[in-house]
Amino acid sequence: MTAPLASPLPHALKDAAITALIAFGLAAPMMGLVTVQVGGDLALEQHWDRVAWAVGIVFVGRLILNLTLWRPGRVRTKLAVSPKLEARLMKLARWLAPAAVVIAIALPFLPGIERYQIDLGILVLTYVMLGWGLNIVVGLAGLLDLGYVAFYAVGAYSYALLAQYFGLSFWLCLPLAGLLAAFWGVLLGFPVLRLRGDYLAIVTLAFGEIIRIVLLNWYWFTGGPNGITNVPRPSFFGIADFVSGKDGFAAMFGLKFSGLHRIIFLYYLILALALITNYVVIRLRRLPIGRAWEALREDEIACRSLGVNTVNTKLTAFALGAMFAGFAGSFFATRQGFISPESFTFIESALILAIVVLGGMGSQFGVAIAALVMIGGFELFREFKDYRMIVFGLVMVLIMVWRPRGLVSSRTPSVFLKEKKAISGALVQEGHG
Repeated sequence: MTAPLASPLPHALKDAAITALIAFGLAAPMMGLVTVQVGGDLALEQHWDRVAWAVGIVFVGRLILNLTLWRPGRVRTKLAVSPKLEARLMKLARWLAPAAVVIAIALPFLPGIERYQIDLGILVLTYVMLGWGLNIVVGLAGLLDLGYVAFYAVGAYSYALLAQYFGLSFWLCLPLAGLLAAFWGVLLGFPVLRLRGDYLAIVTLAFGEIIRIVLLNWYWFTGGPNGITNVPRPSFFGIADFVSGKDGFAAMFGLKFSGLHRIIFLYYLILALALITNYVVIRLRRLPIGRAWEALREDEIACRSLGVNTVNTKLTAFALGAMFAGFAGSFFATRQGFISPESFTFIESALILAIVVLGGMGSQFGVAIAALVMIGGFELFREFKDYRMIVFGLVMVLIMVWRPRGLVSSRTPSVFLKEKKAISGALVQEGHG
């Protein structure tokens, strides 16, 4: 007879207590003590109730996990979707993607839509475009990049500086910003050709921080911490500006002047850039370079043994991913009208990477859904900014437990190998069988 298993409760309580102590050590200095300015002096405000809530949530969550999913002796069942349900979901996705595009096109003119919703749509589409760009590097090529925000910053500063020093328009600076970001992507790619996994992540993280620090300290050229102000706005293909008067957009097209015209134009501009990004990535997946990316992601050693040039494969992945980040950065600069190094911190890279991972690496539709959920969710939790990252971390843990490969884990193969019976039969008749 086998001995009965001991009660898992003491062990679960011990693990939960240790995790709660670690959470207290992290939350106490960040959430318990907050500096505020009283008159001309700085003072500390104590918010230990927030720390207590955070520690309590961590303790209870770890205890529940230890007694359920992580219980000793528990037989783990694979959380897989049945093939029939998977086929139905794939059919549904074929209709959902065009429907989402139609809704996005009609969004500014839907009843009840105000400027706040359009601004939120611009923000979501910006992160969708960034997610699709990073999807080339992480989802298709399998290269973990933690410094993707550096290329976003290169695109933004390229446009702002070219427009400020040379007076170039947005439509001329947009491709130049993408090319400059791609150039920096190649420069990053060369030193990391032999690196994989955690080592690659550390180097790309350092690259992102180096770019931000250079922008911060190169004061006479980039403005330093003060940033660059009065970044030029894009015109309607050089025809008219969005201003009141005889030469404005509204007067030229016989419309009543409204401040929403510029916002709607920016919305459609980022929508067009995002759709172009999606189209290019889908087409690249079907080309030999896209198949080489996917092969590199699965097994780099097998890639080399099959004669695939891994150097060119990695460099093209970094360059193309960086190029789309540069396009998004130039749009970010013209939309904000002001940029500074504080807009390109590591948390931005982490957020874009989380969108790609949670949506499903290599899945275009999954990345779009993840960007909508995460950016929209952040807006919903704006009033609870102190607890927003806790909820964000909890959701990431649940997704990784429930769907380790992301929300949309199934991806259509780039190449299908089909047996052609007619050809086989012909070969047999000829005596080659």
